[in-house]
Amino acid sequence: MNSGGSPRNRVIDATLRLATRREFGDVTLTDIAQEAGISLADLRELFPSKGAIIGAFSRRIDREVLDALPREASHEPARERLYDVLRRRLDALEPHREALASVGRWAARDPLTAAALNRETVNSMRFMLEAADVDSEGPVGSLKLQGMALAWSRVLEDWFSGDIHDALSTLDRELARGERYVDRAEDFARLTRPFYSFAQSLFGWRPRRGGRDHDDDSGHPHARA
Repeated sequence: MNSGGSPRNRVIDATLRLATRREFGDVTLTDIAQEAGISLADLRELFPSKGAIIGAFSRRIDREVLDALPREASHEPARERLYDVLRRRLDALEPHREALASVGRWAARDPLTAAALNRETVNSMRFMLEAADVDSEGPVGSLKLQGMALAWSRVLEDWFSGDIHDALSTLDRELARGERYVDRAEDFARLTRPFYSFAQSLFGWRPRRGGRDHDDDSGHPHARA
């Protein structure tokens, strides 16, 4: 089938249609190419795997949400701003709920795939936080991102098993809990910052460029979201 649009979007749409009709674990790359009306060779040029297609879909949703946000800054509290952004994201996902439930079951059986999709979620949450004018930099920002990825997975679980109203209730609850944790983390960071600066002065320690200290010569790159 050929739904028009760019080849990448045709592949994404074909993948979602197939995931709606049957278990995504049973869908092959050949199936996707045929559904999209392209050759397997062309599919290889566009995407290296099924997970990469789902990642592209996630980024397409990010774009849809970000493009639709009002340009004027909101004066609501941060929690309300973030709730509004993520509600918009759920609204954008609603037409694809059955397909994404199938993808979720597939990912749950493969830890490597689940880890890769979690990285996509973390990156999506970075932009959702930014859209809500919530800082995601530094150690506390990293905590927010990982916490948001975990909270979002709980929201989706209730969305798959119930409806969007159940998911929104979970979202509200998760944001309230996350706000409490972040407040504690920010308090801790403020309390420990003077001691960290004192240790730097006392021992003459300075991080290398790229975030590696002088004792780290293991050659292993730091993990990134």
